[in-house]
Amino acid sequence: QVQLVESGGGLVQAGGSLRLSCAASISIFSFNVMDWYRQAPGKQRDFVAQVTSGGNTYYADSVSGRFTISRDNAKNTVYLQMNGLKPEDTAVYYCHFREFDGYDYWGQGTQVTVSS
Repeated sequence: QVQLVESGGGLVQAGGSLRLSCAASISIFSFNVMDWYRQAPGKQRDFVAQVTSGGNTYYADSVSGRFTISRDNAKNTVYLQMNGLKPEDTAVYYCHFREFDGYDYWGQGTQVTVSS
């Protein structure tokens, strides 16, 4: 059973920074894409950022230029560096990994709260 363990959430003032981590229980070379999503109260879960097995990165327009997704293959971990945080970034953040055969895994979620 593959497990994804997230960490790094918390409370930060607007303009501040946080770094989220998502550690996989197996080699991240097993995954085709690795994403971050977020879900604010009463809203749908939205795409935030993606890194592919080939190293390509993609971002939602709302976070482009402020957030950076990266991977550490040796630690089987994907990171989301979040700078210039805004109150509208407040949400539960989930990591999502997809294997090459299409099987999906989700982390348990980590709360990010940005105060104004």
